Amino acid sequence: MTTPKAATLTIGEQSIELPLIEGTEGEVGIDISQLRAKTGAVTFDPAFGNTGACTSAITFIDGEKGILRYRGIPIDQFQKSPNFIEVAWLLIFGRLPKKDELQRFSEKLTAHAHLHEAMKHHFEGFPVNAPPMAILSAMINAMSCFDEHFGRFEDDEQIEDAAARLISRVRTIAAYSYRRTNGLPFMYPDPSLRYVANFLHMMFSMPYNQYIAEDEVDEALNLFLILHADHEQNCSTSTVRVVGSSQANLFASCAAGVGALWGPLHGGANVAVIDMLEKIRSGGLSAEKCLELAKDKNSGFKLMGFGHRVYKNFDPRAKILKAQSDKVLKKLGVQDPLLEIAQELEEAALKDQYFVDRKLYPNVDFYSGIILRAIGIPVEMFTVMFAIGRLPGWISQWREQHDDTSTRIARPRQIYTGNTLTDYTPMSER
Repeated sequence: MTTPKAATLTIGEQSIELPLIEGTEGEVGIDISQLRAKTGAVTFDPAFGNTGACTSAITFIDGEKGILRYRGIPIDQFQKSPNFIEVAWLLIFGRLPKKDELQRFSEKLTAHAHLHEAMKHHFEGFPVNAPPMAILSAMINAMSCFDEHFGRFEDDEQIEDAAARLISRVRTIAAYSYRRTNGLPFMYPDPSLRYVANFLHMMFSMPYNQYIAEDEVDEALNLFLILHADHEQNCSTSTVRVVGSSQANLFASCAAGVGALWGPLHGGANVAVIDMLEKIRSGGLSAEKCLELAKDKNSGFKLMGFGHRVYKNFDPRAKILKAQSDKVLKKLGVQDPLLEIAQELEEAALKDQYFVDRKLYPNVDFYSGIILRAIGIPVEMFTVMFAIGRLPGWISQWREQHDDTSTRIARPRQIYTGNTLTDYTPMSER
């Protein structure tokens, strides 16, 4: 069937034609950019669930079929030998890097892993119990003060340099915030280690005892970061684009993305999974009892980490992380009652016809929480880990918008529901 070139909208006695935009995967959008100018009307779409705010060539999702692709490459093709830095380059520059390009980018990451010594003093200004996401957002913003020449970009080399600084230093900031909270000495980056191993070194090493990550842990965390690297126009990515549309610099835009990701309905979903498991443990509930309560709308119990707003089938990221979580738990031999509950819950739900019929399968947040906990990442750092993974996506989305000469500053409309014309009442008459 041939897609028509326009849609007709009738408002009262007026009819107008609205152009259609078709994506490369067959998605169709109705262009309403001239709607208000021609009719005086605007669309009403709370949470923008049916509104396309941009065209993008970065990530494709088909929630009905459980498809996720980065620059056209299916997400499962990155799991054989996961390399987060390779995927970061792919997202930002639109293609897989050549050997010399990947090596150059990796060398820049190593060179820029250190924070400016003056930045270390900023950590002392935060309370010891400050939320790590608050520190992360503030410190990314502070980075722009030390790299002012990245306010504007003139070529790909400058983009590459800025991306290397952000992607490299975000893990240093994350590790330092963890060390600050726990009263531990800061560990400098080790230039001999790769990206993930270096992060874990900064998190868990001591001056007298270096933490060496198991291969399975390194691989699992690489996959975790890859699977979170971009996910189309979600809340935090949309925030980065909205802030960037004002021509705010890359650092400020990504700091705003951290703020959006901080919300429990977005980046805090895997934290909610662990909180749920804690409640199940303290309440002495069996997996079967939890499923019963989840089916009862009046129970007040919500099964976290199952189903997904976008994926109406199995979350493709969850399939990959499930296999990886099994490998990590086996290798580390972790004895953790919460992880045992999670495994029992997963097994019971996948056999329960109610959940199978409604396709309420475990999602990426369910398995990511299990992996992070097994590795030893504390719950308060879970959303920070999400942010580290999502940073290349934010950079690529910011860059795509920055390179689009038709970009205008974001300015949604509203439907006003307040008082009509009202006279001011003097204080003596109130």
